[in-house]
Amino acid sequence: MNRLGTPVFINAQGRLGTATSSARFKDEIKLMGEVSGAILALKPVTFHYKKELDPDGAPQFGFVAEDVAKVNPALVIRDAEGKVYTVRYDAVNAMLLNEFLKEHRTVQEQNRKIQAQDATIAKLKSGMEVLTATVKEQGSQIQKVSAELELQEPAPRTVLNNQ
Repeated sequence: MNRLGTPVFINAQGRLGTATSSARFKDEIKLMGEVSGAILALKPVTFHYKKELDPDGAPQFGFVAEDVAKVNPALVIRDAEGKVYTVRYDAVNAMLLNEFLKEHRTVQEQNRKIQAQDATIAKLKSGMEVLTATVKEQGSQIQKVSAELELQEPAPRTVLNNQ
């Protein structure tokens, strides 16, 4: 850590540096957009470091840097010889957040559509209830009229014979 409390790193050329986030240190800032979609091809793994690196063999979670480089070379750091060395987890995290936000917006839009559909369904149900009541009422009226017609004496019929 430096005097600001910022983690210090050594780049591939052996220079010390810090990960700065302020816009003062950045050019060509733009929204990530679709670039982050590449992380969906990453394959998270569990592993143990080799004994010489971690004698305790604690379980680890992450990525294989060579596999990540195939998906997006900008997500890895290379050593002085140009060999893949490590994953830029800070960049992966930013891409994950971008993908999460895109999915979140999709879910919000789908929820808006579902609410609109629910409102439409409620209106249609209400309309169907009114129509059902009207049809039942008309059916009842038809039965009454039919019953009255059956009770009435048939009118005498006269047959005219024009010969």
